[in-house]
Amino acid sequence: MAAMNLAKKSIEDLELTGKRVVMRVDFNVPMDKAGNITNNQRIVGALPTIQYALDKGAKSVVLMSHLGRPDGRPKAKDSLKPVATRLQELLCKPV
Repeated sequence: MAAMNLAKKSIEDLELTGKRVVMRVDFNVPMDKAGNITNNQRIVGALPTIQYALDKGAKSVVLMSHLGRPDGRPKAKDSLKPVATRLQELLCKPV
């Protein structure tokens, strides 16, 4: 039986120049009733990896996340729009 290779690759092991990078991020951030982010720690935590991909020449970085527990139908309270706005402010790049 062949041995399994359990070594995981890091983003630093990949050639990103000219590639589209798809990244799963945990942007399930707490928000108040008005839809304002009350703690952006998860967004800030993802910034170094996102910036690394951009700095290494990624054509684009596609971020996948969710808020809450969707029940098959869109809900305004679960929109990632406030997260995108905060991410744009932190990255100083359009999102």
